[in-house]
Amino acid sequence: MSYTFYDFLVLVGSLGLFLYGMKLMSEGLQKIAGDKLRAVLSAMTSNRFVGMLTGLLITTVIQSSSATTVMVVSFVNAGLLSLVQSVSVIMGANIGTTVTAWIISLLGFKVSMSVLALPIIAFSIPFIFSSHNKRKSFGEFLLGFSILFMGLEYLKNSVPDIQSNPEILAFLTQYTNYGFGSVLIFVLIGTLLTVVVQSSSATVAITLVMCAKGWIPYELAVAMVLGENIGTTITANIAAIPANVSAKRAALSHLFFNIFGVIWVLCLFYPFTSMIKYIVTEFGPGDPTQLMAFTSSIDPQLLTAFDDPKAVLSPEQLALKEQYVSYQVSTSYAISLFHTLFNVCNTCIMIWFVNLLAKIVTKCIPQSSKDEEFRLRYISTGMLSTSELSIVQASKEINLYAERSVRMFGIVKQLYDEPDNEQFEKTFKRIEKYEDICDRMEIEIANYLTRVAEGKLSDSSKIKVHAMLRVISEVESISDSCFNMARIIRRRHDNKIEFSDEIRNNIYGMFGLVQSSLDEMMRIVPKDGIAEVHHPDTTASYAIENDINAMRNDLKAKNADDLNAQKYPYQVSVSYMDIIGECEKIGDYVINVVEQYKEL
Repeated sequence: MSYTFYDFLVLVGSLGLFLYGMKLMSEGLQKIAGDKLRAVLSAMTSNRFVGMLTGLLITTVIQSSSATTVMVVSFVNAGLLSLVQSVSVIMGANIGTTVTAWIISLLGFKVSMSVLALPIIAFSIPFIFSSHNKRKSFGEFLLGFSILFMGLEYLKNSVPDIQSNPEILAFLTQYTNYGFGSVLIFVLIGTLLTVVVQSSSATVAITLVMCAKGWIPYELAVAMVLGENIGTTITANIAAIPANVSAKRAALSHLFFNIFGVIWVLCLFYPFTSMIKYIVTEFGPGDPTQLMAFTSSIDPQLLTAFDDPKAVLSPEQLALKEQYVSYQVSTSYAISLFHTLFNVCNTCIMIWFVNLLAKIVTKCIPQSSKDEEFRLRYISTGMLSTSELSIVQASKEINLYAERSVRMFGIVKQLYDEPDNEQFEKTFKRIEKYEDICDRMEIEIANYLTRVAEGKLSDSSKIKVHAMLRVISEVESISDSCFNMARIIRRRHDNKIEFSDEIRNNIYGMFGLVQSSLDEMMRIVPKDGIAEVHHPDTTASYAIENDINAMRNDLKAKNADDLNAQKYPYQVSVSYMDIIGECEKIGDYVINVVEQYKEL
């Protein structure tokens, strides 16, 4: 088997295609998801057991745990699943993938999703060229979905063709006589093999071939299957490379889940494998441990003839072939049964520690100040709590929403002072992401409050809900003004408009007043629920608002005089006054928020 530099480039290109499909699919999901898809997914993952069954069902249907975990990572990246929900779905996917091993054992057949890739692309073309944003986003999602599966298929086909050349692995027979050390060696071999082949199902097939050739005994074959469960996690971790921190945590939880399972099975390795042997021997076709001894006792040329359908065999040889096939079937059944029971038992244990696993991966991958993703902490689209508790939960979510808008203003100030072009673009992209997140949070919180309002509420609770709906609208307006200001700053940056020291100092002064106004707003917005608010002191907020208005009027009048005196070009004046105007709008929105809490 030859493997050229061109083949290596094809491998790298396949990886790039896979990552691009992941990115396109995730972005399409973020645009089209809205409330309905998130509600469906939330319902399907309403608790850890339903989430596990969801993962099991999806993987059983599409016959690829890698594809399921990749989709889970993309859902987490798009904000459609929480980390805890994703962990339970991945656990189910691990059970679902064992169906593939049974299909290989029983039929030797595997459904390939890549067959549907090109038809799906054809179906997506009219949507992509649609002028309607939702339809266009749906087309992008379909295109990304197809490219993702094409990338997976190319990855499998562009790696060294070990599956079609199992003789390459014949040298492994020299590592079969080290007792439990051999078990550990073959766990490592199974891990590396799955990483290279990019398919756990292909690794199972290779393991079956090695057993059928008599290279390794049944015990080491199941050790390779254990390693395959670790190696298969590499696909989700690759998919998480361009994703946000929550998606990276979801992929890492898959790795930790499987590593834990491998550790406890290794501790009980011989009793566990003996149990599998007993089940297959008593209720199946025969003893799976006899295959290697049988092949060792048969002439190699006769074994080759057994695999040749055109070979002419005597009645005695036909009887030996029948016995040989029976041993092969029993071994493949044993490997498949081990694969299934391992994942079922591991899931039954770990399903009770989903929250602990989520905490561990959160510790391993901390969130930096620049890692932002759409996430609701206190409310969900599932069942509502009691009316009063729902209002408190929504109030806490509003506090987080307001904090995000205040941070957005801080990033705008960073953008204003950023001299480096590359860093300027990164900061602007970050502001764009904040704006998108704020828009989606407004919709989610508003829909939640609307559902609360449909229930039985007291008069005071109805007033609270109405006030909170007004608050989230005003907070969203704050984020809109921040984004508008960022676009003004970018236009100034692109046109290379220079401000004088006096103008810069005036803008800094206005920024300071707006920041004080936002800080005062956060003091008034309750952190522990709206029920804790008792007529907050708003004197400072009104005083700052008066200062903002007064400064805006003074600067506007001064700008008119400076323009008449031709101190700077009209283009400078436009950018200058636009920034000041957006700052003044933020002050107005802040006062609107403050007034809502004052009236409660």
